[in-house]
Amino acid sequence: MSEKKQSSPPQISPYVFPALLAGFGLWCLYDGFFSTDPAMQEHLLFNRIAAGVLLPWAVFDFFRTRKREQAERLAEKQSEHAEQ
Repeated sequence: MSEKKQSSPPQISPYVFPALLAGFGLWCLYDGFFSTDPAMQEHLLFNRIAAGVLLPWAVFDFFRTRKREQAERLAEKQSEHAEQ
């Protein structure tokens, strides 16, 4: 009987966290600056501050993740060349 190789569980993309930050940041940006809903006036300052924090954080984290991914790919290529 042949051995069955167990497949690894699906991996979550490293870009999920920056995407969630950007989504929440855009939501807060809309509620803080563009919404005409009178009920949102009570949360105006919170939404403006949250948008100001979440959107730059999302951009920073996106570029940091991208840089890490490129470094991992480069290290992988270098290890392949070293083995040959």
